[in-house]
Amino acid sequence: MSILKGRKVPGTSPTSFETSVFAHTLYDGQSDDPRHNQLIEIARGCITRVSACTEFNATALGATISDVVTPGLIDLQINGANDTQFNFEPSADALERIAEGARQGGAAYIMPTFITAPDQDYRQALDAASEAISQDMSGILGIHLEGPFLSPQRPGIHDPSAIRQMTQRDLEILCAPFPGKLMLTLAPETLPAGYLESLNRAGIIVFAGHTAADAKTISAAEAKGLRGVTHLFNAMSQMSGREPGVVGAALASDVLYAGIIPDGYHVAPENLKIAAQCMPKRLCLVSDAMLTLKGTLERFDLNGYDIRLENGRLTNSEGRLAGAHIAMDECLSRMCDATGISVGSAVRMATANPAAALGLDDQLGTVVVNKRASLTLMDKDLRTTAVIVDGKKMQTHM
Repeated sequence: MSILKGRKVPGTSPTSFETSVFAHTLYDGQSDDPRHNQLIEIARGCITRVSACTEFNATALGATISDVVTPGLIDLQINGANDTQFNFEPSADALERIAEGARQGGAAYIMPTFITAPDQDYRQALDAASEAISQDMSGILGIHLEGPFLSPQRPGIHDPSAIRQMTQRDLEILCAPFPGKLMLTLAPETLPAGYLESLNRAGIIVFAGHTAADAKTISAAEAKGLRGVTHLFNAMSQMSGREPGVVGAALASDVLYAGIIPDGYHVAPENLKIAAQCMPKRLCLVSDAMLTLKGTLERFDLNGYDIRLENGRLTNSEGRLAGAHIAMDECLSRMCDATGISVGSAVRMATANPAAALGLDDQLGTVVVNKRASLTLMDKDLRTTAVIVDGKKMQTHM
């Protein structure tokens, strides 16, 4: 028996915590199989204990009761949400609104993504992320710069006039001290000699994306510190009989991570299934969400293109995809539906895998004692009901 808040509760052993969550079903980010009737105890922003419990005792302890609990979902690629686009407003205030919108879709942590912009406009994004992190803004792990160092052959919806090669000055700016995680998507075939090694030594997480590289180039870049590929199958060279391309290189690698957008538009179900089978511990579900996510707007301008939201799909007038309109909890459901993988496996792709890709797997991604108390609470249909970030229950406005 233990005494907690002046109350004796049978069936528990001595412990001390500030708050707790009871999960009817817990996916811990490690096993594909769920655990049932688990009490997760939290103190000082960390998980202090995970143990079997009854709902009756959990209720007596004042625990938050949830149908499904997972580690806090981590989105490596989100351009906007909540009527706010990072490129349109590179500020700490904008990041707070984007993080709030992301939480409504289950993301406890995000890597806000700033895409190709003219010259060195990305410095505004770096400054905004630095300010947000210095303010201890909930959920901001760092920043993801997607461009402008991309291949002109694979621009996607990025502004072709702003795509350019990295310069020595860019390298100096990017390698300067930064308080969070810095993820950089680029076309490795465009980098001057020695630049990738310098980026790697500076701790920058380099992903290949919007690239026309062949598999040999990707393998060489991997040996120099390339960490993964951005939105697998999209804006990259494809696999053929005699040339694996970026896709084949990523699937065949033992170490490269890959983001993938499971919204039903960016990647065919068969390709989602292939990726899930080839890289179950390296595949990372990402939203690639734009400002329409959890917002009111259904139309906006991007680089002179009129982008419209129709039937859950964001496209320009030519029908070209322009980001996505999907939340992280929806990514879980759609990945399971499209591929037949277990919920536990999909959860790992939204938690443990992205944490490892960022080098944060010692802190985040699994429900383990002494890790940061980051949880996503859901109903039986995997719809978010609450998010806990470093022990703090955040409003989701659902």
